[in-house]
Amino acid sequence: MLDTDEVLNAARAAKAAGSTRFCMGAAWRDLAGRKSNFKKIVGFVKEIRAMDMEVCCTLGMLNNDQANQLKEAGLTAYNHNLDTSREYYPKIITTRSYDERLETISKVREAGISVCSGGIIGLGETDTDRVGMLHTLSTMPAHPESVPVNALLAVEGTPLEKQEPVKVWDMIRMIATARIVMPKTMIRLSAGRVRFTEAEQALCFMSGANSIFTGDKLLTTPNNKFNADQQMFETLGLVPKAASFKVDLSAESEVNEKKECCGGNHDHA
Repeated sequence: MLDTDEVLNAARAAKAAGSTRFCMGAAWRDLAGRKSNFKKIVGFVKEIRAMDMEVCCTLGMLNNDQANQLKEAGLTAYNHNLDTSREYYPKIITTRSYDERLETISKVREAGISVCSGGIIGLGETDTDRVGMLHTLSTMPAHPESVPVNALLAVEGTPLEKQEPVKVWDMIRMIATARIVMPKTMIRLSAGRVRFTEAEQALCFMSGANSIFTGDKLLTTPNNKFNADQQMFETLGLVPKAASFKVDLSAESEVNEKKECCGGNHDHA
């Protein structure tokens, strides 16, 4: 786990570069046995909110008490991706069930924290699986405030190392479909966009994406750097929206009804 100075300095750099939301991620199944780490993260949330930034975390499964503590600290959103359809999920993930993911999302919503949940394409799933994941997201009690759409970046030495790169047209179709079925949700162009040209990313924005994750890395995979993203925004005439601290539990409020295109920019610590 990164130390306090590293995290807070990264948050300051993200804010200076124009990001409005800072996301802290840890590749944990849950927070069991991590009381000291969780206490530290709660402190990070408080300090980053004091910078007038939205704050998001992705820490694995949560219980009700943990969700409430994060809410009290000022957490804006919690990311917990479904990753793929219920049917394809067991072929990819064995550390937790699909229903456990849905339970965590429910606890987050009950605590009054905005839900950020999406998935990954390029895992070997079918088009039906992609539709299935979007159907699950769009038929929740309320649409997620944000839906990250990730394209797999195959990593050598992993079970999916031989997967073919995701074609930009598949990403565009996924984004467009997500926009149609969840019209008020922030659709975040996320991991894997580093492979797409500026023109291809522009098509993603035109098809419905209105947010990105920016910063050097998304967990362990490379990502577009701040300067490159700022240059792209200038070229495309996209203006980041201001941070909002109003919790949008239904994706139906005015929080996201902005004319600006690329809001909710994230940086991962």
